[in-house]
Amino acid sequence: MLKGKNVLLGMTGGIAAYKTGELIRECIRRGAHVKVVMTEHAREFMTPMTVQTLSQNPVFTDMFSLIKDFDIAHISLAEFADIAVIAPATANVIGKIASGIADNLLTTVVMATKAPVLICPAMNMNMYANPIVQENISRLSTLGYRFVEPGYGELACKVTGPGRLAEVPEIMEAIETTLTDQDLSEERILVTAGPTREPFDPVRFISNHSSGKMGYALAKMAKRRGAQVTLISGPSALERPVGVRFISVSTAVEMRDAVMAHLERATVVIKAAAVADYRPAAVSSSKIKKKEGPLTIELVRNPDIVSEIGRQKGDRILVGFAMESENLVENAKAKLAAKRMDMIVANDLTQEGAGFQTDTNIIQILDRDGGIEALPLMDKGDVANRILDRIRAMRVAHPRY
Repeated sequence: MLKGKNVLLGMTGGIAAYKTGELIRECIRRGAHVKVVMTEHAREFMTPMTVQTLSQNPVFTDMFSLIKDFDIAHISLAEFADIAVIAPATANVIGKIASGIADNLLTTVVMATKAPVLICPAMNMNMYANPIVQENISRLSTLGYRFVEPGYGELACKVTGPGRLAEVPEIMEAIETTLTDQDLSEERILVTAGPTREPFDPVRFISNHSSGKMGYALAKMAKRRGAQVTLISGPSALERPVGVRFISVSTAVEMRDAVMAHLERATVVIKAAAVADYRPAAVSSSKIKKKEGPLTIELVRNPDIVSEIGRQKGDRILVGFAMESENLVENAKAKLAAKRMDMIVANDLTQEGAGFQTDTNIIQILDRDGGIEALPLMDKGDVANRILDRIRAMRVAHPRY
């Protein structure tokens, strides 16, 4: 999303300026062009030479400096930006912008730019709670400025509370979201992800190799595109997506109960979880000790969550997944019809780069009208967006009433 985008980064005078270096590096790693404006006070915390080295561009500090061909700095920079990000943003700069004061290069650029402005406050907790600061934030929010809420934790002044600059991943997600078309803003999307664990004693369980990466990518990209997202996840080591309602479950029965509890509100359901088909018929209350000879465990069927949704989906869009090792399209078509899905995403786990644990996938998307779209190897984030594109097209063709 950031590839080829122009990010104008404003730095003000706060101890959190040390995090801005990592923010610059992450923007560049994702393909963005970064130019930095530093206020006079920001230069007390980081040197322009350091920032220039990180951004790979000249650093701008003087409101009256000239850029090539006699361009005035604040106008040229304002026109450069696809997005302007102020991190850290002090109470001082927030107050100036809210009051329309443009007495340095950064505030002048903000007044001149037509790009979206993302403000990341960082200050003492009492300053942040001050009614004047909160009124300024509220005023700017009303005017269309966007904010990333500060984090809670130990501050430089040795107190604990809200006021820490948000972490870099959270700011990056806000940047990506701001630059993304909000074409799913009317959808409430329920996503399931990860494996389930079916215990047969207190220390052992039956599970599978699912990491949850595909479902988490779908939740992240849907949120980025404006949807309200609920992610119901089995056990996973992945970081929870920012801004997504997260519900943790373990077993298939727990996942079924969570899904049905949140189904009524959902307009789209994406069942990306690798739910165990069977569970042990009985669970021992104590660890089963090793004995001579084989151990037999009786298994019983788990609930078929997709089928249950299919029977009562109404005008919701229902998307399922089919991971196969043979007869991919035939098996996916049968599952699509039998479970009353609108779309199914099929992949062949025998293909290199597809299936569990990978950051990539190779899929075919089949829909209820008989359409089949085969996609090449791509990152799971890109795969998620292609699936969401199909959901968006289906919604346009079949609006909710």
